[in-house]
Amino acid sequence: MNSLVKRAKCGDAEAFIALIEACKMTLQRVALGYLKNEEDAADAIQDTILDAYEHIRGLKKEGYFKTWLVRILINHCTKTYRSNQHKAPFEDSMEQESHNMGNADVEFRALLSILPDDSRTIFQLYYGELFTTREIAEILNMKESTVKSRLHRGKEQLRVALQCR
Repeated sequence: MNSLVKRAKCGDAEAFIALIEACKMTLQRVALGYLKNEEDAADAIQDTILDAYEHIRGLKKEGYFKTWLVRILINHCTKTYRSNQHKAPFEDSMEQESHNMGNADVEFRALLSILPDDSRTIFQLYYGELFTTREIAEILNMKESTVKSRLHRGKEQLRVALQCR
C-alpha cells in the first residue's frame, strides 16, 4: 500500500483509485455507522475522496493513509450531521441497512445504537474496522486513554443492556 501512496502523491491517478478501492468498504461502514443514511453517507464519502485527492501531497507518512482518510471522512460526516440537525428513526435506518447488509452487520448496528454517540464511533472503528486504540485516538484527536476508557464504559453498557433483554 505504501508504494501506491507514494505514486498517488506524485500525481498517479490510477494509484489513488486503487487506494480508494482498497478502503471503500471501510469508508462505507464508517459513514453509514455515523450518519445512518445512505444518501448522506455517499455524499460524505464523495467529499472525502475529493479532499483526499486534492490534499494527498500533504500526507506526511505513507503508512497512515487509511487513518488520514478516515479522519477526513469523520470530519465530513460531522459536518453533514450538524447541517442536517436531525436523526432518522432507528427502525427506518435498520430497514434500509438490512437490504444491504448481512444479519451480523445489522446486529452489530443494533448493539451500537445502545451506546452514546461519543462511544459509538470508537466502537465502529475498533471492532468494525479493527483500528488500534492509538490510531483511533489520532483519528478522533483525543488521548488514547480516553479511547480506552470509552471502550471499557461502552462494554459495560452493552453488558448491562444485554442482561436486561
